[in-house]
Amino acid sequence: MRTQLTSYFARLFAGELSVFGGPATDEAVAGHIRAEQMSLVLGYSVGIMLANACNATVLAVALWYSPDRKFVFAWAIVVATGAIAFGLQSHRSRRIIKPQFVSRRAMQRLVRNAFLLGAAWGVVPAAFFANASSGGQLVITCLCSGMLAGGALAFATIPIAAIAFTAPIFLGIAICLGRSGDLAFLLIAFLVVVYGAVLLRGVFINSFSFARRVMRQIEAERTVRQDPLTRLPNRFAFNETLEAALRRLALSGEEFAVLLLDLDRFKEVNDRFGHPAGDAFLVQVASRLQRCTRAAEHVARIGGDEFALVMSNLTRPEEALDMAERFVASFTEPFLIEGCEILGATSVGIVLAPRDGNAPLDIMKNADTALYRAKKAGPGTVCFFEVSDDKASRDRKALQSDLEGATARGELFLVYQPFLDLDENRITGFEALLRWQHPQRGLVPPSEFIPIAEETGLIHEIGEWVIRRACATLADWPGDIRIAVNFSASQFHNTGILQTIVQALADAKIAPNRLEIEITESMLLSKYGSAVSILNSLLQLGVTVALDDFGTGFSSLTYLRKLPFSRIKIDQSFIRDMLIHPDCTAIVKSVISLARDLRIGVVAEGVETADQLEYLRQTQCDEVQGYLIGRPVAADQVLALFDKKHRAIYAA
Repeated sequence: MRTQLTSYFARLFAGELSVFGGPATDEAVAGHIRAEQMSLVLGYSVGIMLANACNATVLAVALWYSPDRKFVFAWAIVVATGAIAFGLQSHRSRRIIKPQFVSRRAMQRLVRNAFLLGAAWGVVPAAFFANASSGGQLVITCLCSGMLAGGALAFATIPIAAIAFTAPIFLGIAICLGRSGDLAFLLIAFLVVVYGAVLLRGVFINSFSFARRVMRQIEAERTVRQDPLTRLPNRFAFNETLEAALRRLALSGEEFAVLLLDLDRFKEVNDRFGHPAGDAFLVQVASRLQRCTRAAEHVARIGGDEFALVMSNLTRPEEALDMAERFVASFTEPFLIEGCEILGATSVGIVLAPRDGNAPLDIMKNADTALYRAKKAGPGTVCFFEVSDDKASRDRKALQSDLEGATARGELFLVYQPFLDLDENRITGFEALLRWQHPQRGLVPPSEFIPIAEETGLIHEIGEWVIRRACATLADWPGDIRIAVNFSASQFHNTGILQTIVQALADAKIAPNRLEIEITESMLLSKYGSAVSILNSLLQLGVTVALDDFGTGFSSLTYLRKLPFSRIKIDQSFIRDMLIHPDCTAIVKSVISLARDLRIGVVAEGVETADQLEYLRQTQCDEVQGYLIGRPVAADQVLALFDKKHRAIYAA
C-alpha cells in the first residue's frame, strides 16, 4: 500500500495526466510530453516573471502608506528579485535546443517552483488585505485575480502545476475573506470559487487535448523515425539526435559521446536459421541494448546489424566506457531462437565530442574507424577512437585508391605453389596465389589488400582477372595438371561468376576438371544460401571444388554432408603440431579417414619437414602442400618442375 501511494504521488507531481483520468502513456512518451509542456512553460516564463516583478512593484507602491509597508517592501524585493532571476534563467534555457525527453524529477522541480511562487502571492491577501486602504484592497484583488489568470495560462498544459500555483492564492483569499462577515466579501468569495473552477476546468480540458495531440504527433513521427522491425529509432532519427547534440555543444559546451555497435555473429544466425530467425535475433538484441541505456537515451538501429547511441551530457569518458561494457555484457546470456540457444557478441567503437570531431561526418567516420579496430581485435571488444586510427584510416583509403587501378597498371601477379600426390610421387597441380607489387610500398601482403577489395567490391574485378590469368597460364602446362584458385564470400555473391568461369575456360581451351575452386568455411558461414546452388552448378560444369582450412570453421561435418566437395584441405595449424600434440595427431588421422570414407580427396597444408611428410604417407593422405614441397614461384619457373627428375623427386 505504501509503495502504491509513493508511486501515485510520484506520478502526480511529475504531471502525469493519467492520475486525473487523462490518457495513459509509457515513460518514453510521457517524457516527450513533459518536454513539450516544459517548452511551453519556458516560452511563457519570461513574460510571466516580468509581470511578477512589475506586480510586486505596483503592490509596494499601492501599500506604501499601509502599516505593513516594511513587510510589503521586503516581500516585493524578494519576489521581484526571484522573478527576474528565474526569468533570466528561463531565457538562457530557451536558447538551448529543446530536449526530446524531460525526466519526472525535472517536472517535479517545476511543480515545486510553481507552488513557491503561488505561496508568495497567497501571502498577500492573507497578510496585507486587512490593513490596506480601500484603494490598496482593490489593487490586491486585481493583482490576485491577474495572478490566478496568468498562472492558469502559464500552466495550461500541466494541471498539477496550475493547482500548485493557484491553490495557495485561493487559500490566501479564503483566509482574507473569512475574517470579514461582510456580505459583499462573501459574494466575492463565491465568485472566486466559480472563477477558480472555470479556470481549472479549462486547464484540464486543454491539457488532455494537448497530450493527445502530442501523442498523435509522436505516433506520426514514429513512422518516419522508427525502425519497423526493432521499434528503435532509425538512421534518420539518429542523425537528428546527433545534430541536436552538436547544437547543444556549440551553445552550452555540453559534451557527448557516440557509441557505434556491430553484431559479430548476426550473419551466422541469418544464414543458418533464415531471415525470420535473424529478425527475431535483432528484436531481442534491440531489447537488451535499450535496457542498458538511461531513460532519456535511445539506441538507434542505423543499418542491418549496426546500432548507435548518442550519450548526451557526458562528464567523463569513463561513462561512455561503462555504457559500452554494459552493451557487451548484455550478450553474455544466450539468445533463444526457434528453440535453440545462440551466443551473440558485439564490438563497440566510441568517439568523444568535441575531442574527436564537431561535425556529423567526422564523428561517424571516426566512430566507424574505432569500430573497425574493435572488430579486428575480436568479439566483445570496446575501442575509443585514437589519432593513430585516423592515420591508419587514411593509409587504408590511400591503399584502396591505389588498388582501384592496380589491375590495369599490371601491378597484380600470380605465383604458384605445388601439390604433391603421395601415391604417384609427382606434382599434380598448383595453387594460384595473388600478389601485389606496389610501385612505392613494395610487395603488399594479401592480408592487407584482400579485405579492402572485399569491402569495396573490387574483389569482383580482381577475381575475374585471377581466373582468366590462371586459366591462360594453365593452358601452357601439361594436360594432367590442375590449378586451384581461392574464392571469397563476396565473389560467390556475384551472380555473374559462373559466366566468368565458363568464358575463361573457353578462352584458354582447357577442360573444366583442370580448374579447382577453393572456398573456406568462413565463406560458407557468410553466404551459405547462395553458395549451394553455385557450387552445384560448378560441379555440373565439371569444375572441382575444395574446402580450404578444414577444421577451423563452424559445423564442418554439416558442410561435408550437404555440399558437393571434391577435395578438403587440412589446415596447416593441425599439420604443424601433429607430431607434437596428440590431439592434432588424432584430428589429422580422423579427417583423412573420414575423407576416404566419403570418397573425398584430402590435401595436407603447411608440410615443412620430412617427418611430417613421412607420417602423412603412412596415414594415406592423398596430397600434400608446403614449403618442403615447394615455395610459391612465378609461372616461368613452374615449367622447370615438370621434367621427370623434379616430378618424382619425392619418391620414397
